[in-house]
Amino acid sequence: TGVKVYGEGEWKCRKHGWSKRRTWRKLHLGVDPETGFIHCHTTTTNSESDESQVDDLLNQVKAPIEEVYMDGAYDAQSCYDGLIARNITPVIPPQKGAVEWYWEEENDYPDYPRNVAVRRINEIGRAKWKKEVGYHRRSLSETAMFRYKAIFGSQHYSRSIKTQTQENKIKIKALNQMTAFGMPISKIKID
Repeated sequence: TGVKVYGEGEWKCRKHGWSKRRTWRKLHLGVDPETGFIHCHTTTTNSESDESQVDDLLNQVKAPIEEVYMDGAYDAQSCYDGLIARNITPVIPPQKGAVEWYWEEENDYPDYPRNVAVRRINEIGRAKWKKEVGYHRRSLSETAMFRYKAIFGSQHYSRSIKTQTQENKIKIKALNQMTAFGMPISKIKID
């Protein structure tokens, strides 16, 4: 997600258009869906691609990882290859209208996770595929990002990328401490 560094607010830009320089940083989070803890994070400029951060994120996690849920911005061969090399199952929705990937070699990889996902989506549809693979668990990272912005605000106080990275590290450590104290228990009320 984006965290603002400086510039005009969102409302002003929607209402009157932008007139000054605006910039933001991307904050990438790795959240454990069972506990809600943030185990890894990176801070990048707004011009860096999401998939370029996968190795940096995975290198921060010491525990074994079975599956990774990512959004469509990570639908790139480098991302899949990095996860497969670590024996991690990627759960990434291919772009709409995606086709299977093929290679020049004789041994095309028909069981490549993205190709399997493309075939399955073509068979049963995107919504059913997401339900089938448990893709809804990815929304827990969105919840963590909401908690981050609700508690600490949606902008950095530091100016340089180095200090913004440290600022995020401190905020995430505090957020994990709050998570350790206990998360709210949500129950469905049926009348």
